[in-house]
Amino acid sequence: MISQADKERIAAAIRAAEENTSGEIFCVIARHASDYRLVPLAWAAAIALALPVPLIYLTLWPASVIYLVQLAVFIAAALALSLPAIRFHIVPRRTQHERAHVQAMQQFFAHGLHRTENRTGVLIYAAVAERYAEIVADAGIDSKVTPQVWAAAIAALIEAIKQGRAGDGFVAAIEQCGRVLAEHFPPGALKRDELPNRLVEI
Repeated sequence: MISQADKERIAAAIRAAEENTSGEIFCVIARHASDYRLVPLAWAAAIALALPVPLIYLTLWPASVIYLVQLAVFIAAALALSLPAIRFHIVPRRTQHERAHVQAMQQFFAHGLHRTENRTGVLIYAAVAERYAEIVADAGIDSKVTPQVWAAAIAALIEAIKQGRAGDGFVAAIEQCGRVLAEHFPPGALKRDELPNRLVEI
């Protein structure tokens, strides 16, 4: 998803942003937040359950034939809807965003962003399949910076992902986050780099 050159650009952008703030920035990009394996089965079951009604009224087929047709339709629909190109389009947008938010929170804690000394960890997270981005800030930042402040950085990241330029999107989001953090959280006298300056792919 991200070339080595883009990873190096992102790492450099994080280092540059953190020069002017005590905040810690960490980036994660996910191919998708979930496989949504049960969604195609649910759609296939709904189609198969609706199928017998017209067959009963419009044909003279015996119940055994209708059952076999119903089973065949279920299998065919489940296989077709399970194709990635289709599967991600039949998942409700709200469900996609909920799953992506859950994964963002999991990544925030998994990478220890909640354990920085002054609670100034910031996660920039993106899920490509869902075209979803989120910035998760720890308590020290969240108490002073409202979520709306991150809107421009999130919008820039999502737009770049849509255009296949995830690397540019992360750099733009990091730069915008860096400006916000520098305003509210200037570097301390004993500035330490508590988190690795890199992007993680999952």
